[in-house]
Amino acid sequence: MSPRESGEVLVHAEIKVASAARRINFAQLASMREAGLIVIILALCIAMSLASPHFLTWGNFRAMLMSFSIEGIVVVGMTILLIVGGIDLSVGSVVCFSMVVSGALFLAGLDPWTASLIGIGVSALIGAAMGFFVTVIGLNHFITSLAAMVIVRGMCLVVTKGTPLSLFTLPPAFKAIGQGSFNNIPYVILIFVVVVAIFDFLLRRATAFRKVFYTGSNEKAAQFSGIRTNQVKFWVTVLCSTLAGLAGVIYMARFGAATPTFGAGMELNIIAAAVIGGASLNGGSGTIFGAILGMALLSVVTSSLILLDISVYWQDMIKGCILLAAVSIDHFLHRKKS
Repeated sequence: MSPRESGEVLVHAEIKVASAARRINFAQLASMREAGLIVIILALCIAMSLASPHFLTWGNFRAMLMSFSIEGIVVVGMTILLIVGGIDLSVGSVVCFSMVVSGALFLAGLDPWTASLIGIGVSALIGAAMGFFVTVIGLNHFITSLAAMVIVRGMCLVVTKGTPLSLFTLPPAFKAIGQGSFNNIPYVILIFVVVVAIFDFLLRRATAFRKVFYTGSNEKAAQFSGIRTNQVKFWVTVLCSTLAGLAGVIYMARFGAATPTFGAGMELNIIAAAVIGGASLNGGSGTIFGAILGMALLSVVTSSLILLDISVYWQDMIKGCILLAAVSIDHFLHRKKS
């Protein structure tokens, strides 16, 4: 065996050992983080049930589920993107743009289903554009998505001329996506569960999605093992924007309108939920289940603040403090692991 072949075998062996060790660490860390989140959520629910008689009602829980189910679809894409080592600050703008494009096309005479598919497709193209600048030009995800956030929000204002689009003429069959239910379970929640189940399974079992972890953990080692890391980052960026586009269509069906300022600040909740759930800002770790628990925690906190009649200004500050705490914990764990 030549020295070069020996070196390649050694690299592959080291990657396999490191990957196995990371899988164990990720599993242990994820289980700890997820168990802790479940305890915190249950404790908050018990405390709020004592503080407010309106908390443990079906109406309140339905409102929380409806709210975090649509954002939860975006959280799925953000979590996978964080695992690969990226981040997307434009998801709120993309959600809005999907609504605006779909709504404008519907008002122009297109049927809502085709208009929605185009809206989702345009969202995917935005992700593809960001992926191009990241993988070909060499920019990082933060700067690229920050620019996309501003550009796409401006496009929303251009399309609508700053005026909300009234879509009350949407057919009932389409509005049922956001407003209807099956056996008293809203379709929004059913769609959310299906999306979470599919991508949680793929992230845990599919070989293609395991490359996401390898790329986020050690990109150079992944390249040595034959993984085309740029392709992985590109398609994950497209996936995140596509799911944001899907969420935008559901929001449009739910509210029957498209507002050019909708989704401003949504990226805060999305990133906070993913990080609280265990997705590392350094890449390489995270689970869909953990991110959804993070989303559920934020939803419970928001509902609690509303029921306790806390000012909306304090609500934003408290959410920001939760995000800062989550990032600090993530930084501490990453430094300790390193």
